[in-house]
Amino acid sequence: MILDSAYAPSHAVANIRGSAIRDLLKLTERPDVLSLAGGLPATELIPAQRISDTAARVGADPASLQYTVSAGVMSCREVVADYVGSRDVEQVLLTHGSQQALFLLAHALLNPGDLVVVDDPVYVGALQVFQSVRARIRALPITAHGVDVDLLRQWLEAGERPRIIHTVSNFHNPAGVSASESTRIELARLAEEYGFLIIEDDPYRQLRFTGQGIEPIAAHSDRVVLLGSASKVLAPALRVGWMSGPPDVIRLVERLRQGADLCGSTFSQLVVAELLGDQTWFAEHVGVIRQEYGSRAAALTSVLRGTFGERVTFAEPEGGMFCWVRMPGVDTSGLLLHAVAAGVAFVPGAAFGVEADFGDCLRLSFATLTPEELVEGVRRLAIAVAALNREDLSH
Repeated sequence: MILDSAYAPSHAVANIRGSAIRDLLKLTERPDVLSLAGGLPATELIPAQRISDTAARVGADPASLQYTVSAGVMSCREVVADYVGSRDVEQVLLTHGSQQALFLLAHALLNPGDLVVVDDPVYVGALQVFQSVRARIRALPITAHGVDVDLLRQWLEAGERPRIIHTVSNFHNPAGVSASESTRIELARLAEEYGFLIIEDDPYRQLRFTGQGIEPIAAHSDRVVLLGSASKVLAPALRVGWMSGPPDVIRLVERLRQGADLCGSTFSQLVVAELLGDQTWFAEHVGVIRQEYGSRAAALTSVLRGTFGERVTFAEPEGGMFCWVRMPGVDTSGLLLHAVAAGVAFVPGAAFGVEADFGDCLRLSFATLTPEELVEGVRRLAIAVAALNREDLSH
């Protein structure tokens, strides 16, 4: 079949790498497959009744169903400003999820060929956004302490001048680690010295179940745009995200946003404003999520150690939703075929690689399965590894 030239993709679309994760989400619809693939919050922990009650109250006012301003409903912006620790509501803009915030930032600030530095392994949604504006992309390795600021410093001293550095600072997707305080301070210092903008992607900050929280990179520099979302702590379907950053950047994005969707949902933003604004209820709700995710992460890591022993390495999750596992000598892309046949799914590490390979890594999400299901999922994963080994021996 020859594609009609009228339907040929633009250069922006042609430059975007497809997402293996989105494709794998189709597996979650199969009842026979235990999915450790998607980065979804646990459905049973979504506060459906509270959201329903709040929606009924909000929706009783016809004004909640009207357009709002492009920056978002003021009452919700005020609540979000308090939530992220911003001193100025004018530094906050509400978006249709934090992914839209990232998309709008890239299109407001970048021209083709501008240098963007991302994590390696990378949050795939960020890579797709920066590919869509045809940025020049370099990837910094993620270490146990966050992004490799020592290597970044070497690049900067050698003459590289990024416009933007994007990083997931807490409970990295997919690597699971959080940036140390010293990493955050040094990254902020480099931004001030060399004049680049940091996009600090931080949707998981509230999901810490062990250890102590660390101030965001944004606390150390004004050259930071902090992204967040209600999706991981309330409900993805509300589709409310936000950015907080320099007013000049916020104004640029607001102008661009007017050509994208004019504004977000007044109704959803008012619902989120009430839920986040009820600090006593919200603290209790997030406490339940933290406790449950902590139990699930412990179940997953315990059975991984018990099943595979020294054949796997991983960082112990302290929060978030992911465990990044390395299986030396195992091609995890090939393993996936056997895993699905055994009734379990994960995301192969190669899906997250920019410059590194990660072919022997896999991302496991512990958020959506019970501890019992996680134990069974790892049992099935072991069956898949055995099947792959037999296949290798037969060749």
